[in-house]
Amino acid sequence: MNIYTHGKIAEREARIAEKLRERADGEGSVQVHLDPTMEIDGAKVFAVYGKGGIGKSTTSSNLSVAFSMLGKRVLQIGCDPKHDSTFTLTKSLIPTVIDVLEKVDFHSEELRPEDYMVEGYNGVQCIEAGGPPAGTGCGGYVVGQTVKLLKEHHLLDDTDVVIFDVLGDVVCGGFASPLQHAERAVIVAANDFDSIFAMNRIVAAIKAKSKNYDVRLGGVIANRSRETDQIDRYNDAIGLKRLAHVPDSDHVRLSRLKKSTLFEMGDSPEILGIQKEYMQLAERLWAGTPALEAEPMKDREIFEFLGFE
Repeated sequence: MNIYTHGKIAEREARIAEKLRERADGEGSVQVHLDPTMEIDGAKVFAVYGKGGIGKSTTSSNLSVAFSMLGKRVLQIGCDPKHDSTFTLTKSLIPTVIDVLEKVDFHSEELRPEDYMVEGYNGVQCIEAGGPPAGTGCGGYVVGQTVKLLKEHHLLDDTDVVIFDVLGDVVCGGFASPLQHAERAVIVAANDFDSIFAMNRIVAAIKAKSKNYDVRLGGVIANRSRETDQIDRYNDAIGLKRLAHVPDSDHVRLSRLKKSTLFEMGDSPEILGIQKEYMQLAERLWAGTPALEAEPMKDREIFEFLGFE
């Protein structure tokens, strides 16, 4: 029996046990409770969500650099099986936690921090959790194993900020697991129907998880958009706020091709403006954003809300 099978069995047993006790994690939902020994203490923890392909990794990496430029010790954890969250920071696809665990037959005591953690631009520490092969397991298990390793090696003791860059908008264990650790969840969205529709589903999922965990919505980062009118209209309707606006810019696309963060892309007025937006976002998040009690729309309601006559 492989490690993924063990993980699936454990998750199923936990789900059944919880279901027998109560359904407290939102209507019709079953919550697997977090092992209290795996909580992240001391650091400010942020989870970045959004529609697949909306720019979460670019946003996370540049936000990590901004925090580091404020003098903070930053750890970024990529939570997508394609493991490309940190490549603009490290200039490479680094080994994933699952990769290195497989090499030692999942005997984590044989690992050293340098086996799975790489220092990126401006001192940002980078980890890619990775994920199980398609159809064989849950990403939530992988995130849990990653946090367990960090605790075992005391790597969180000297960390000020942890950023989880979370896979797409799939509401599953891989989506939910970082919410068990985060203080604030922020959503990256463009000013279009698909992004806002996905954001609404994410808001609903985070609201459900907040029943059992301390995570709260921090706000929205408008990305890849010239305007923000539709995002702002939606935010006003449900109780969200926009934290930052990163415009649609060829410099951002080029930075990915150059395997670089925006802070390494020169000093043109446009680039400096984007850098400033990230610095202000980091300062705002570090100072502490209010916990937003947003009320998501039903799918049919938001379809009508975003439609044009």
